[in-house]
Parts: sequence; C-alpha cells; structure tokens
Amino acid sequence: MADAPHVPSAAGPAWARWVGRFLARVVWDTHVTGAERVPRSGPVVLAANHVTLLDGPLLIGVAPRPLHILVKQEMFHGPVGVVLRAGGQIPVDRTMGRPALQAGLGVLRRGGAVGIFPEGTRGRGTAEQVRAGVAWLAVHGGAPVVPVAILGTRLTGESVRGLPPLRRDVHVEIGDPVDVAGEGLSRREAIDRAGRLVQAAMSELVVGAQRRTGVALPADDPRSTA
Repeated sequence: MADAPHVPSAAGPAWARWVGRFLARVVWDTHVTGAERVPRSGPVVLAANHVTLLDGPLLIGVAPRPLHILVKQEMFHGPVGVVLRAGGQIPVDRTMGRPALQAGLGVLRRGGAVGIFPEGTRGRGTAEQVRAGVAWLAVHGGAPVVPVAILGTRLTGESVRGLPPLRRDVHVEIGDPVDVAGEGLSRREAIDRAGRLVQAAMSELVVGAQRRTGVALPADDPRSTA
C-alpha cells in the first residue's frame, strides 16, 4: 500500500505570506489588480505565468489567501529549503510529480488554496503551453482555477535566476475564476477540457495585462539558450 502523501500544515502560509508581502511592498513596488476575484473560501487553484525566481514569493505575498505553492524539488536544499518547508510549500519532483499533486489535492480537500506555475519552468511567461497538473488538481479537487499574470519581475536581457532591481514596479493582475467542473464528462475528458480552458484564460490575461500596464514580457526565452 502506498504511503499517504504529506499534506503541509495550514500554519506555514499564515506567516510566509508576511515575508512575501514585505518583498512585494517594501523591497519591490508591486501593483495588484483583481484580488477580489479570488474566492474567499473553499478550494481554489491560482495559476500564474512564470519568468523568474521572484514569482513564487511574490504570489504568496499578494494572494488574498494563505497559499501553498508547488515548487521544484531542487529548491528544497540548505537554508532556502528550510524556509520553504516551514512556509508550507510543496516540493515537486519533475520526474515523478504525483506525490506533489496528491499533497496539493490534500490542501484543496480541506478547503485551502494552492498556487502553481503550469508552464513548468521559468521562461517568457506567455502561457502558450501549460502542463496537465493544474487541470488534474482542479478537477480532482473540485476547485476553480484563477489565472494570474505577473509582469516586471524579469525584463529582456535579465537573468532568469536573478532578481529585479530594488523598488522596481511589478504588476500582478488576477483574472476571473475558471469553472472546470466538466459535468457529464469522464475524468480524463474533464481534465483535457480543463487544461484547454486554463491555458486560454492565462494566455488571454497575460496579453491583456501587458496592454493595460504597458509592461512587456521579456523577449528572450532562457530555455532556448540553455
């Protein structure tokens, strides 16, 4: 019998979000729109585009609810790993992602909020492609997906591993929840449908947010030169 997944305590994000808020509001100047669109109770998945290391802490800091984010396992080493685990974040082994998804599902089933970067890795952040994990979580957890666009954490020519200059303007735009219930469909059909809906909602939000803020995504994709 397989071991039950470790579901992180709700206590971690309760303090970790204050660290995120300090980074978002004091270290950088983050402008947030649409926070009222996140359901205030019940399971929910926040799905954001991903361009640099700052995106995770920033999302924790600006989300209107305590958030457990799926983070690549390689980050869970040394002092950073201690902080991530204490903050209730979920390590993802990208060769075997099911344990992380099960942990996220446990959070959703107790009515919590999960954050995920469905593109799978840091890139240009266009959300042109998303992985199936976000759809799996939403369908199995009975949760709406709220798309999030993050702009300004990396500009063209800046390192994907670096941080933006202090007090840079960063923009986070939160879109309308996407209902992925898929009533009358098989589980597989519902997941496929949910993936398409989430990708379309994220891509549309990212395009619109660039137009509304005047902040463009980086033109260079670090994955193309890796």
